[in-house]
Amino acid sequence: MSSSSFHSFETQAVHAGMDYIQGSVCLPIFQSSIYKLKGDEDSSEIQYIRSNNTPTQLSVSRKIAALERGEVALVTSSGMAAISNALLTFLCNGSHLLAQSNLYVGTQNLIIKKFPELGIESDSIVLDSPEDWHQKIRKETKVIYVETVTNPTLEIGDLKSVVSFAKEHNLISIIDNTFATPINFNPLSLGFDLVIHSASKYLNGHLDLVAGCVVGTQKMIGPILERLNYTGSCLDPHACFLLSRGMETLALRVHQQNQNAMRVATFLEAHAQVERVIYPGLISHPQHSRAKALFRGYGGILCLELAGDIQQTKRFLDSLQIPLMAPSLGGVRTLITQPAATSHSKTISSKRKELGISDKLIRISIGIESPEDLITDLSESLDKLSGK
Repeated sequence: MSSSSFHSFETQAVHAGMDYIQGSVCLPIFQSSIYKLKGDEDSSEIQYIRSNNTPTQLSVSRKIAALERGEVALVTSSGMAAISNALLTFLCNGSHLLAQSNLYVGTQNLIIKKFPELGIESDSIVLDSPEDWHQKIRKETKVIYVETVTNPTLEIGDLKSVVSFAKEHNLISIIDNTFATPINFNPLSLGFDLVIHSASKYLNGHLDLVAGCVVGTQKMIGPILERLNYTGSCLDPHACFLLSRGMETLALRVHQQNQNAMRVATFLEAHAQVERVIYPGLISHPQHSRAKALFRGYGGILCLELAGDIQQTKRFLDSLQIPLMAPSLGGVRTLITQPAATSHSKTISSKRKELGISDKLIRISIGIESPEDLITDLSESLDKLSGK
């Protein structure tokens, strides 16, 4: 079914990419790794899982491309596979990269620790300081890499200026849109060249697979597909099926998570035991106006710090009933973590402080549970701290 025949995210999430093969109303799992030759194919037409051109892979890729308003998409074995293959397609020995200063730890480590081994240099840039970009760009600079919303501090950079800067200097602009999801924001429509997702998170939404994807024009995706064929970072058919099935409810889930997170953030900000809440939907967020202008929704992630010491934080976390202590995000279940003890545990304390990640910082990935139940659970746990 052609994605051009409808435009709403809700309908595309269900129908885009579906061929309804032999009348099947669900995406079949084509478990075969190879396909019978017709006799007249050239090598590029041979269907093989590693080549990302089997029916299940193509179906889920078309769905992702439709939701992100892109021409084509590639699915990969993980979010980091998507990131590394995309960057290494356009960077080589002697290249230079501009990368946002507070990226996801896995991406940051790839750029800082591994790229120098390949002769790729980089500079960190602050997304609210365009003058910083102009000072650090070189004639060898090929790519500028950013995130829609940072993890875990939920900062939103000057994305429009990033696009303008990239076009002015003939750079390839790449953005990780995992936190926002295509329901809340479409970077390609703003002018970015490539969009990346850790599809393990919101796209799948059920915390039962690891996957990634890259979306863009055929011209941009073609070279990445070639590299992906060499690195073998393909997604297997069963994982493609799970990802496609998860995306059918993406719009419904994200709408609910947007609403739940807004209600929970508003409640927490008004509570006496809470020292600080970080959520783009709150007026108190430093980039609230920017988020309001760019996004259709503010997302399902919020952060908070409690009044009191780290022991108060631990007692609060231990008393919660609904949120699960787990280090991922974007699923139907509410998850809660302390970044200083999980994702940023290997980051030195001075660097964490520089990034705004205190030992007391709590990140909550809001699920689709009843917001009343979530607020009751949070309220009861907070009240215990004050002896109520």
